[in-house]
Amino acid sequence: MTEENFIKLRQNKVRYLEEGRSNDTIILIHGLGASAERWQDVVPHLSKKYRVVIPDLIGFGYSDKPTVDYTVSLFVRFLFDFLDSLGIKKCTMIGSSLGGQIVAEFAIQYNQVLKKMILVSPSGFMEYSTPALEAYMMTVFNPDEQNTKKAFQMMYGLNGVESTVDDFRRRLKLPGAQEAFISTIMHVSRTKIDCKKLSAISIPTLIVWGSQDRVIPSDNAKSFFSCLNNCNYVEMSGCGHVPYVDQPENFSKLVLGFLAG
Repeated sequence: MTEENFIKLRQNKVRYLEEGRSNDTIILIHGLGASAERWQDVVPHLSKKYRVVIPDLIGFGYSDKPTVDYTVSLFVRFLFDFLDSLGIKKCTMIGSSLGGQIVAEFAIQYNQVLKKMILVSPSGFMEYSTPALEAYMMTVFNPDEQNTKKAFQMMYGLNGVESTVDDFRRRLKLPGAQEAFISTIMHVSRTKIDCKKLSAISIPTLIVWGSQDRVIPSDNAKSFFSCLNNCNYVEMSGCGHVPYVDQPENFSKLVLGFLAG
């Protein structure tokens, strides 16, 4: 069963979910405005062989939302402190969208901590906006049910998003949630990944993109795998921005195969 836990990091309460008893750990990092629950459909598959740990990033989910600048550097420091507090010395990381950018930046700074990394439709290189991305970002300013549902339909590539929309809107009402969301948009939109630094990463990397991703289209994948030396790329057919939500079983098989190989 998935356990819900809380720890203190730099005086802030941080929530995380955990399942699995293996000595090998996978850390799952969600994207902008999301929470640990976004990964819930892959946990039963991955936790059969691995210890799966999923934090709510500082400022999101049910972790505290202090009044700070939500920069990529802040999230990288948070992630290092989080691993340190749990005594995790070595792990695999999987990051989605903004989470993918954070994991890539983490790998640049703390390459020795990672066994492998998987980046799912990561941000960090896109030079243009998209209607789907703009619709999603606008939900923080106008989170009514209709606008939010439309944005999530554009992002997921499926229709059954009611429960996710309800959860998103509920979390956005928490104290400090809108401010953290807006601060993250402002700072991350001006932050690009340094390709030269990324090329120094030697750990095996898998990049996964949904073929129907309208938030960060798959043509952005070229920027990532052209910078990485030890990288595989897989495009999942019929998936939108979050293939682990659209096709959790297929995504899990892809991850397990990569880790086993």
